[in-house]
Amino acid sequence: MSRIVLGVAGGVAAYKAALLLRALTEAGHDVRVVPTPGALHFVGAATFEALSGNPVTTDVWSDVPEVAHVRIGQTADLVVVAPATADLLARAAAGRADDLLTATLLTAHCPVVFVPAMHTEMWLHPATQDNVATLRRRGAVVLPPAVGRLTGPDSGPGRLPEPADVAALAHVALTAGADALRADLAGRRVVVSAGGTREPLDPVRYLGNRSSGKQGWALARVAAARGADVTLVAANVDLPAPFGVRVVPVGTAEELRTAMVAEAPDADVVVMTAAVADFRPATVAATKLKKDSASEPGSVPLVRNPDVLAELVTKRPPGQLVVGFAAETGDETGDVLAHARAKLARKGCDLLVVNDVSGGGVFGRPDNAAVVLAADGTATEVPHGTKDAVAAAVWQAVLPRLARPPAAPPGARR
Repeated sequence: MSRIVLGVAGGVAAYKAALLLRALTEAGHDVRVVPTPGALHFVGAATFEALSGNPVTTDVWSDVPEVAHVRIGQTADLVVVAPATADLLARAAAGRADDLLTATLLTAHCPVVFVPAMHTEMWLHPATQDNVATLRRRGAVVLPPAVGRLTGPDSGPGRLPEPADVAALAHVALTAGADALRADLAGRRVVVSAGGTREPLDPVRYLGNRSSGKQGWALARVAAARGADVTLVAANVDLPAPFGVRVVPVGTAEELRTAMVAEAPDADVVVMTAAVADFRPATVAATKLKKDSASEPGSVPLVRNPDVLAELVTKRPPGQLVVGFAAETGDETGDVLAHARAKLARKGCDLLVVNDVSGGGVFGRPDNAAVVLAADGTATEVPHGTKDAVAAAVWQAVLPRLARPPAAPPGARR
């Protein structure tokens, strides 16, 4: 059981901290909530105590024999501050210790993740940006805020990401360390495909596959957390969009191809996670095919779909990195890696992430394991973990291979 400190600063987004707390405790973690006095104006201590099973206090004068302002940080495996307001970021950057939360931050030796939430003008203010840079320079993780509805009628960057996204990224920091969430993709444009294409047979039926899109979602979420400008081409995925990610929905292999060819040219990295159907019905019936009728087919002729990954490799601009995915099983002609190496050579991509899907154990699950094969012949084994942890390992393999310098800061034209 990991010990997590959940810091909660005084912003209206504090109500989401209760949902994040629930997600962390349901994952089996021992969570101690440390709010600021302002946070308790939004969510009462009784709520945090009931959900965590631990006492809640805001000042250093409670539990004096325990020396809580030192012990809580010393014994934590992870500190997550959500929401982190502009005031909290400023006090943390200045090294203040004027309440229990800021004192805890000064004594923590574990990964620390700040999840900002504030109005757009406050987030973009040079003082806040300087404080963020200071905290990152010291080794803390400061996630980019989501874009969306704020308090009142306002919208823009500054919204707290959804608790499910924060919980997934917190687990990455807990298991892989703060380096897995560094802002090292800032200025990069990333295009990820996810899900599984569906090829219609008639107005009701289709040929498809078992891909849930969860691994692609994780790759997009972690890339956005690391500062990338992310576009996610999603084929038939029923999941909430990751924060900070633009989603382009598609259905068929041809629709996915069209979207990827349109989005890929100015990307630094293209990741083809989607399971693209190799074949589609040669004809699509205009009405439902019925048993014991003249329309009942004796067979379903198939035609090949375009090879999207191979086309992206062929058309890529200089310096672009292309990552493919291979869901493989072994057979009498070779094992999983033998088939994957042949695919890597055939497709011509830079990296190929290989999943052993024997028995269907990967599809729809929250966890995964993989081997990352590189065109230079190296192979990196990614141990079993959450799909976000696997995504972080994939991005670690991508980063040293990026050729082009980062793009201009957000808002500037490429």
